[in-house]
Amino acid sequence: MKNQVKITLCMTAALLIWAVATAVTAAEQIKWYSHEEGTALAVSENKKAFINFHADWCKYCDTMDRKTFQDAGIISYLNTYFISIKVDVEREKSVAKKYNINPLPDCWFLSEKGEIIGNRPGYLTAEDLMPILQFIKTDSFLNMNYQQFKESL
Repeated sequence: MKNQVKITLCMTAALLIWAVATAVTAAEQIKWYSHEEGTALAVSENKKAFINFHADWCKYCDTMDRKTFQDAGIISYLNTYFISIKVDVEREKSVAKKYNINPLPDCWFLSEKGEIIGNRPGYLTAEDLMPILQFIKTDSFLNMNYQQFKESL
């Protein structure tokens, strides 16, 4: 009887720890939207949109998912200042065609009105992506080029 109680308590504790860890992990992830939902939400919330174009077969896309998009600073910045959109070019070919995507990965930025600001193709580390996000978020691209912005940091 005592062993059954211990086993039940251990299983309950393990389940509780797993539930808390899962909740924390979910809270610490980028909130991704579909292209249709995300672009509409960005306009309605008056936020810029960040679009990540990727494919399952793309090695660098996978690396960005595992590294860049797991960085706490990137997660926080995107969730606070942008509506993040993830587009699989194989499943959403019409969206990829609209943006003329090639190569992968490719990151695009839209204004609060849904207008294209620009894009940055290729693999980006968290250290590469953060100043680009700041450049776009602060509207610095309206007054200077990216190199000038980086020198001002």
